[in-house]
Amino acid sequence: MVDLFEEVEGELRSDRYLKLVRGLAPWATGVFAVVLLGYCAYWGYTVWQDRNMAAAAAAYQKGVDALSQNDTTGAFAAFEIAAKADTPGYKTLALLQEGDLRLAAGKPDEAAKLYDAAAAVAPNQIFGDLASLKAAEALLDSAPYAQLQTRLTPLMDPKRPYWLYAKEALAMAKLMAGKTADARKDFTVLGLSLGAPQDMRERSQIAIALIDAGEAQTAVQAVKIAATMPPPPTATVAPPPDGSQGGPPSPPAGAAQ
Repeated sequence: MVDLFEEVEGELRSDRYLKLVRGLAPWATGVFAVVLLGYCAYWGYTVWQDRNMAAAAAAYQKGVDALSQNDTTGAFAAFEIAAKADTPGYKTLALLQEGDLRLAAGKPDEAAKLYDAAAAVAPNQIFGDLASLKAAEALLDSAPYAQLQTRLTPLMDPKRPYWLYAKEALAMAKLMAGKTADARKDFTVLGLSLGAPQDMRERSQIAIALIDAGEAQTAVQAVKIAATMPPPPTATVAPPPDGSQGGPPSPPAGAAQ
């Protein structure tokens, strides 16, 4: 009799387990399907990203090659293709190159828009601040002082990578806006800053000397000319992998390009 009860109880337990397994099966299958779909989506995205980056790199290099041959039209077209790729690193560098070409063509407003676009997609602060600084510099001759001050003030934080260059650009903006005394103070600080490069200190000394001589407007032109003098040789900047810090780009030669 005891054996009979045990046998019945075993059969009932088996039935409950079977029902439980049947109830859980759809959930287990669903979880497996979600995991599988997630893996496939990740794999597909990785493949797409690699192909996209390779295409952007090829287009960017084509633009650099065109520049070396003084083919600005071909260079701009190639950089435009690289800028359309969904890779923040190459997109930022391509937009910076496009901005430089527009600035060299005497179109500062278009250049500023391209620099702003580069700043918006930059993968890190180094490239973002460089783009923002170049946008402000492009507008030095045309934008009102208040706009330049708004653009440059955040970049002047000593913790930011190009704060000295931003301070020099704002000093130039003050000088051009007739704020001669304030500009002289800024140039004095720059001239005494141990972290300032030698060419920046020399430009500051030129500006101070001309301001003291009553030639404030001449100082603007003199600093601009000094800023376009060939800088010391620097290493070529290679496009960084998206999201990586990499090495910082060479800073601008001066506040006015």
